Amino acid sequence: MERIKVLTVLLTGILIFLSDFCLRPSQAGRNFSPALASSEEGLLTVRSPAGRFGGTLIISQRSEPKTLNPLTAIDGNSRDIIGLISADLIHINRYTQRTEAALAASWTVSSDGRQYTLHLRRGVRFSDGHPFDANDVIFSFDAYLDERNHAPQRDLLIITGKPISVQKIDPYTVLFTLAQPYAAAERLFDSIAILPKHLLIKRFDEGKLASAWGLNTRPEEIAGLGPFRIKDYVPGQRLRLERNPYYWKKNYRGNRLPYLSGITSLFIPSADAEAMRFDAGEIDIVGRLNAPDFDALEIDQQSRGFRLYDLGPGLEYSFLVFNLNDFSDGLTTAQRWFQHLLFRRAISAAVDRDSIVHLAYHGRAYPLSSQISPGNKLWAESNVPNPVHSLRLARKLLYSAGFSWKENGSLSDPKGNPVEFSIMHNAAKPEQGQVAEIIQQDLRQLGIKVTLIPLEFRSLVDRVFTSFQYEAAILTLADGDSDPNSEMSVLTSKGTAHIWRLKQRGPPPQWQQEVDKLMDQQLTAPNYLTRKRIYDHVQDLIRENVPMVFLTSPHILVGAKDRVGNFHPAVLPSYTLWNAEELFIRQAHGGGS
Repeated sequence: MERIKVLTVLLTGILIFLSDFCLRPSQAGRNFSPALASSEEGLLTVRSPAGRFGGTLIISQRSEPKTLNPLTAIDGNSRDIIGLISADLIHINRYTQRTEAALAASWTVSSDGRQYTLHLRRGVRFSDGHPFDANDVIFSFDAYLDERNHAPQRDLLIITGKPISVQKIDPYTVLFTLAQPYAAAERLFDSIAILPKHLLIKRFDEGKLASAWGLNTRPEEIAGLGPFRIKDYVPGQRLRLERNPYYWKKNYRGNRLPYLSGITSLFIPSADAEAMRFDAGEIDIVGRLNAPDFDALEIDQQSRGFRLYDLGPGLEYSFLVFNLNDFSDGLTTAQRWFQHLLFRRAISAAVDRDSIVHLAYHGRAYPLSSQISPGNKLWAESNVPNPVHSLRLARKLLYSAGFSWKENGSLSDPKGNPVEFSIMHNAAKPEQGQVAEIIQQDLRQLGIKVTLIPLEFRSLVDRVFTSFQYEAAILTLADGDSDPNSEMSVLTSKGTAHIWRLKQRGPPPQWQQEVDKLMDQQLTAPNYLTRKRIYDHVQDLIRENVPMVFLTSPHILVGAKDRVGNFHPAVLPSYTLWNAEELFIRQAHGGGS
């Protein structure tokens, strides 16, 4: 979820493919001999150094994707795979952070900034060989706007309360009309993975599109426009992708991309095990390393044939979120505490972020007091104060809110109830476990008893986003774009990723209504400076009202074997695979395809 937000982060899409000669999916991509593109196809030429064709890239993920459906995917693991098998109309280059042509070969903007005419690339085919045209674009936007699907992208397509209008001019021209001029409108197209109408129209008509394309869906029932397609999936072990023989990019020599025959994603839930297997040469690219493993591997990287990269803080931020959802059967005792602003401010003041940075991240993180990290140089508020760590202030705030301490030092609420609650965290991220322990120790000094509950990531996401069965949780979000519009789904009260209060009864508090209004204003503001002033105010309101306790922005720590060519990690997700169609193996690779 955006740009939409992504838990531990962004990208959307999906697909599978058949070979140029209508081979079965199991045959496609094997023994591939690169052919020159047809002159009738409007292929996009990339200018990166030409690579070697063939070979399988081995990557890893901390947990299995939850879905292959770009309409419903909110977790980073799902989006990483979806991003490899899908494509969008206008793309944000993750390295330059600039927009560039994709499925739309070109576009024009009306003088009033409300109409975008996109000219589609001709001769493009889905991975099953079916032609792509304007009908697929119309269908896709209808699907994302359909409230039945609860797509997080929908938040970006509603401007001042009105959905974007999409009109087919001819088979290769589509007109988008906005209710008002939209700041950075070109960037919103990046989050919309184009869906195959021919495969999904029946599910759409039945109102079942949101449940399509699960992990157990047969590969031949999925098709998309990305460089790879689904080959097979073994629960608990791996997911394999194979080359899309119809992909719409070519290298400067005229050979159709991608270079790789396939990509295999291994599911390795332990960060330490992931680092060990990378060190042993079993993984070609590791998309996120924790700081201790990075430090241990860094010493021998030259002799071991790989290279590590510390990209500094990116657009990712970690935080402690309270369950502020409204329930028909009333609030729990803990929720009544969380609803109190002074209580939330006290928790924030008690958390020692500097200790988190040094102990959990070995100095490879940045302490935060708002949702914008210093990695977002254009939009971070320049005068934002450093987060305050003061147990004295925390005690003063709690006392002002009517809390008191018993003789044994334990904290009680105004009704005499002992203050204790649980914090859930991702069991697969050891640094997150350390963060939870530091917070537990910090709050113990206030007389608050905290119980830690480590969970498998998918279970954690289900608790926070679906069942709401949690008291507090440590999570990480990663923007798919540096633009504030990527925060719409999280910061606005009706956003599909409005984590702290997804379930609402009645109007939001006044400060939240102000945030909603400001986010709409920046959406249509005429220039960067005006938008920056508005968004600074948003950051001030979020920081003052503490709907979540912002913790750190971890450094983006990645690694790749020396034999992986055209590897250029970026601070926007997907950090390592954003240019997967250009990656290649410098020498013969014995990995399976």
